[in-house]
Amino acid sequence: MNHSGPSFEFNNGNKQNKQMKKVLLSLTLAFGIAAFASAQSQVVSGPAISVDKEVHDYGTVPFGGNGTCEFKVTNTGTEPLILSKCKGSCGCTVPTCEPNPILPGQSSAITVKYDTKRPGPINKSVTISSNAVNEPTKVVRIKGTVESDPNAPAPGGAPVKSPTGAPNN
Repeated sequence: MNHSGPSFEFNNGNKQNKQMKKVLLSLTLAFGIAAFASAQSQVVSGPAISVDKEVHDYGTVPFGGNGTCEFKVTNTGTEPLILSKCKGSCGCTVPTCEPNPILPGQSSAITVKYDTKRPGPINKSVTISSNAVNEPTKVVRIKGTVESDPNAPAPGGAPVKSPTGAPNN
């Protein structure tokens, strides 16, 4: 028989659909990778601050124990980073900043000393002021607990004094 209408080949169309899907998927994947790589390679123009951790957890520290920790600060920008001021939230938290500029790609440490002769919970902050374009004011925190003074009098009042004087008959 001779058909005079259009001829359809479903198998050939299926192959073309699969090839088109592969091409579209490949293009989408390629554009996605290119966009991700572009976002990752952007460097901040000017000085930029990055800190290795937002919070230092001392855990439980003995009364009078070591209350020193460090935060590593890195300049992820393109110009020198200057830490102009590091300030603790109270007198019991004393940070020390490097006064010299931190060159691009270089790091410095901020040392924080907490007074561990204050028993109880630690929840303090350190404010870092700098010329960073991404975060001119950066706040990091310290937390933990200082154990009670083992030489402190027992709770409940003054020590009991032994009686003196004449014996009772």
